Amino acid sequence: MHQAVISGTGLFTPPHAVSNEMLVEAFNLYVARYNRDHAAEIAAGEREPLAESSCEFIVKASGIRQRFLMDKEGVLDPERMRPNLPERNNDQLSLQAEMAVAAARQALENADRSPTDVDMVIVACSNMQRAYPAMAIEVQQALGIAGFAFDMNVACSSATFGIQAAANAVQSGAVRAALVVSPEICSAHLNFRDRDSHFIFGDAASAVLIERADQARSPQVFEVLGTRLATVFSNAIRNNFGFLNICDEKGIGQADKLFVQQGRKVFKEVCPMVGEHIVGHLTQLGIAPDAVRRFWLHQANLSMNQLISRRVLGRDATEIEAPVILDRYANTSSAGSIIAFHLHRKDLVAGDIGVISSFGAGYSVGSVVLRVR
Repeated sequence: MHQAVISGTGLFTPPHAVSNEMLVEAFNLYVARYNRDHAAEIAAGEREPLAESSCEFIVKASGIRQRFLMDKEGVLDPERMRPNLPERNNDQLSLQAEMAVAAARQALENADRSPTDVDMVIVACSNMQRAYPAMAIEVQQALGIAGFAFDMNVACSSATFGIQAAANAVQSGAVRAALVVSPEICSAHLNFRDRDSHFIFGDAASAVLIERADQARSPQVFEVLGTRLATVFSNAIRNNFGFLNICDEKGIGQADKLFVQQGRKVFKEVCPMVGEHIVGHLTQLGIAPDAVRRFWLHQANLSMNQLISRRVLGRDATEIEAPVILDRYANTSSAGSIIAFHLHRKDLVAGDIGVISSFGAGYSVGSVVLRVR
């Protein structure tokens, strides 16, 4: 068995930064038009009026202040309120693969590796832009990697589940190195006309390179001390979009074909599940929670992260112990915890321990315990 390490990370940030103020302005214009167009029905009690959003509401509910999007004009158009992302010719690199390749190239550069050093590619994210051929195989070809590739979807936990699969392959000797890439175009499955969720998501792509410790040559590598995964079925977070939608016309275009969640239920059920999961994983490895220098948590909601940290540590975590990036990136689904890891790891020194943890729809939760080598 070989020791697996994370030797490089990469991040692709979309070109368009959209502030809460911009998003609220567009949403409230839509609300005003909706209430005006349905004024008679609203006055007759036949239809409920829509309520406006506000920056204060968004920050209080989530801690989010802005997000990056692949397209902002379509999202900020009150008549459209969805990204304008034209389809590409089948002979062109797909949009999601383009994002993945950009993040993967940076991870390879940071690890001082080339595509010829990699044997395995996993594209792990919440939504693939097509069913087949696999996005991962397209990314593999674009990078010039031999070996094999496959897609994986465990919603917001996809990256940690992918890291476990990659680490297992490296440890067993099946591959020399593996890329786990999470290209998330969350804006395409978000209902920007829903006040409770129109602000939640942003777009981004993250990448990690996992390889054998005895072959790594990056100046900073993280030993994978252990991985732990768990799933419990729940409908509290759901997206019903799929190929069967065309089989029942009455469901086409309905709200459940986009992201929907029961926010309070998710908060109540997921926080204790994740806290217990992390503590149990650390206990299994003989590591005390207060020995962990950094927690790179899934970036979904500031209050959730604060409560989970409190459950693990028995006290409030500092911003250094549990860094937050969702104020700038919003919820980027599976990419979030890896973005936090990518941006907040260089200050760690040999022997420092950290935990990457993701959680979300499924429910699913994953944790990866790391130690700086």
